[in-house]
Amino acid sequence: MTSPTPGPTPPPAPEVRAATPRPPRPAGASFWRRHASTLRVLALVVTFFGALAAGGLYASWALVCRGGACPAVAGLEGYSPRQTSKLYAADERFVAEIGNERRTLVTLREIPPVVRDAFLVTEDKRFYSHSGVDWLRVPGATLRNVRARRWREGFSTITMQLARNVFSEDISREKTVVRKLREAKVAREIEQRYPKDKILELYLNQIYLGAGAYGVETAAQRYFGKSVRDLNLAEAATLAALPKGPSLYDPRRFPERAVQRRNTIVELMRREGVVNDADASLARAYPLQLATRTENGETAPYFVEWVRRQLEEKFGRQLYEDGLKVYTTLDVDMQSAAERALEAQLKRIEAGRFGAYRHTTFEQYQARGRDDAEETRATANSPYLQGAFVAVDPRTGAVRALVGGRDFDDSKFNRATQALRQPGSTFKPIVYAAAVQNGRMPASIVPDEPVAVPQADGSEWTPQNFDGKFEGPIPMRRALYLSRNLAAINVGMELGPQTVIAEARKFGLSTPIPPYPAIYLGSADVYPIEMVAAYSAFATLGTRSSPFAIVRVENQRGDVLWQPEPVRAPVLSPEEAYVMVSMMKDVNQRGTAYGAVWGNGFRIPSAGKTGTTNDGADVWYVGYTPDLVAGVWIGLDKPQKIKTNAQGGELAAPAWTAFMTEVYRRKPAPPDWPTPSGIVERQVVAGANKLYVPECGAVPTVSDIFIAGLEPVEVCIPGEGYGPDGYPLDSTGAMADTTSPLAPGTPVRPTVPFDLPPDSAADTLRLRPSPTRPAGTRRRPASDAAGANPALVPPPPAPRPSVPPPPR
Repeated sequence: MTSPTPGPTPPPAPEVRAATPRPPRPAGASFWRRHASTLRVLALVVTFFGALAAGGLYASWALVCRGGACPAVAGLEGYSPRQTSKLYAADERFVAEIGNERRTLVTLREIPPVVRDAFLVTEDKRFYSHSGVDWLRVPGATLRNVRARRWREGFSTITMQLARNVFSEDISREKTVVRKLREAKVAREIEQRYPKDKILELYLNQIYLGAGAYGVETAAQRYFGKSVRDLNLAEAATLAALPKGPSLYDPRRFPERAVQRRNTIVELMRREGVVNDADASLARAYPLQLATRTENGETAPYFVEWVRRQLEEKFGRQLYEDGLKVYTTLDVDMQSAAERALEAQLKRIEAGRFGAYRHTTFEQYQARGRDDAEETRATANSPYLQGAFVAVDPRTGAVRALVGGRDFDDSKFNRATQALRQPGSTFKPIVYAAAVQNGRMPASIVPDEPVAVPQADGSEWTPQNFDGKFEGPIPMRRALYLSRNLAAINVGMELGPQTVIAEARKFGLSTPIPPYPAIYLGSADVYPIEMVAAYSAFATLGTRSSPFAIVRVENQRGDVLWQPEPVRAPVLSPEEAYVMVSMMKDVNQRGTAYGAVWGNGFRIPSAGKTGTTNDGADVWYVGYTPDLVAGVWIGLDKPQKIKTNAQGGELAAPAWTAFMTEVYRRKPAPPDWPTPSGIVERQVVAGANKLYVPECGAVPTVSDIFIAGLEPVEVCIPGEGYGPDGYPLDSTGAMADTTSPLAPGTPVRPTVPFDLPPDSAADTLRLRPSPTRPAGTRRRPASDAAGANPALVPPPPAPRPSVPPPPR
């Protein structure tokens, strides 16, 4: 068998190798490969619009200040922020600031590091490293604003805030991109021109910190009653919390919120390393201690407003911009005493201590909420009981204390200087002063007898005494200290209305006084401050001093710009004034003010007069010592009866006594008034104004004073009978009862003490004291100086307008 022929050897089979696995592709690789062209287009679009936006921003940055739209920062070179004018008391204690922006400038050296650090950490922690704009804050703030779709967060640096505050007229406060660009550009220019410390100093003097305070010095005084130099860490953090929201974090209105924000800032300072852990813990636990009204410049707001009006009239805008120094007559301690005395008495009245009080009380008004309308606060519309208090140095007219109402924030109407109110019987001393100048003496007999004055409509005006009784002929001294209305009317009608009106003008009353008989009872409206100052003529024994509040005004260099001279004018001779003081002392010692003054333990030489209007809507007491005159008015803004049987001696005089008692605890009591050389003392029969002689035997006598030459000319008659009060007895040995009110239907005689000539000489006629008074009807003068019968003129209408203050 033949073997097969071997063929060619086949090639070896290829070696099979295991496939190497490829690394996994990125998850998004296929997406980028599939959408590569789309993404390239999108990238081009984004780049285009990004470049467009960048170009727009660059163009905006370059053109935002084109055409003078941005202020020139060179103006900061001589920039001086508006400063408030400052008021100082008589002892040069700080009282208040006056200005649109209350600001006191301090240098950066005077601001302690803890205050600077508190503001830097809170407002701009990279202040010393950026060039006006903190670009690191821009993206985050922009993103948060976009998400919130509103301006939620800003990125203003301290320099940007300074630009906005200083150049507020050129850089508005509108939340727009254009405003922000302008602010940033001006900030950059400021940084290029001025050192950081200068910028920080300007900022800390310019920033608004609430409560009308601009700058850290004013804010420190306003909130803490101390200079910024003396602030601790907790107080510095409290101030640093305010720029974010001055009203939101006001420590007076929202103390808990303010403390919470303060502690947040303290923690930020700790994290930044500017304070250690121990100091931070102490600051967080520190109680919020705010200044009192006296410490923070809220003393005597009605006095300050009165001064402001005078200064504004004199200096205009200079008052609000130039930082004047105003030295006033105010005594801070007396002011506090006046406020306390008046408020305590008003509360006692409202509490019913003197009888039922049926009007809205101040506490009830506060509980139900105040009326915040500005026009309401500027007028006399308070529904609760109000009051006014004025204290004046009678020797100069310097106003030492002035209270124009209970709450200046609620009612800015100044009742001491703007209100027109009837003075009631506080006007009577002016009537009696005119009588003294016309020859009447304290022992002169005046009739406390009924008067009937015919009216134009055929009716009769028949005024009454407070008790409805008549005492008949009585000494003028008794008529004054018991405030007998009919005696005052009879004396006034004896003198004539023009004499009394002229006398009131000499005493400084400027308001209209119509020639009606009712003026003798104080029916003509007066300003309380003028009524109080009028009594300075008594306290000084004859010289009236006009009230004033400003001693001098200086500029910041100390140059005196204005120094008004006190105005003083003679009114009475020393003898005439001494006679009036003697009679008015009896008001306190045994008259209508006895219970509130002498009976209350006040023994310092004093005199005064109570006052009450017929309808009980106004109660007064004006009193004085040799070195201080003070007056109290109490009533409702819309005149109405305060309470049943309201009396000035009961409602107003206690406030005067409380004030005077506190004042003389701190100052020595003055000596009594010296007796002028022209005063003589004589013994007279009580109630008869007849000189006593021993031959008259045991009759009631009194020792009284007279101006030399005006002593009684008549002596008592031996054997003539006198009653227990010195009144002569009739032929039966009895004395008529003149103390009871007239029975209904009893005819009332018109009473006019003397026949006076009808011309104007009657108003200056000097009369000798009359020892006896005719009992019959006497003829009324035909006319007064103006040619009209004053008795036929109706009394003034009842409504009394109040004068609202001019707009601020």
